[in-house]
Amino acid sequence: MLLADWLNQRQRRCTLCHELIHARHHDPGCGTRYGIKCERRCRRETALTLISPVDYGMAETVYEGNTWMMAVELGVTIQVLSDYRQLLYDSGVCVQ
Repeated sequence: MLLADWLNQRQRRCTLCHELIHARHHDPGCGTRYGIKCERRCRRETALTLISPVDYGMAETVYEGNTWMMAVELGVTIQVLSDYRQLLYDSGVCVQ
C-alpha cells in the first residue's frame, strides 16, 4: 500500500484507516461485483473507527454544524465526516 505524498495529515489518516479495513476483510478489488458492498461497509467502519460519538457531539456544538471546521477538529476528511453523519441519519439520530 502506498500513500500519495501530496495527501495532508487528515487525508493520510483516513486513507490508511480505510485501506486497512479493506485488508482486514480481505476485500476483492473495487472492480468486482462485490466492490460496491465492500466499499460501503469500509466507509461506514472507517467513520466509526475515526470519530467518537462524544467528540462528534462536542464538535457539532462548538462549530454549530460547520462541516469543514468539524472535520478539521476531528482530524478527518469531509467525506469521512459526511459518512458518519449519514450513519447518524440512518439510525434515526437527528443531525443538522
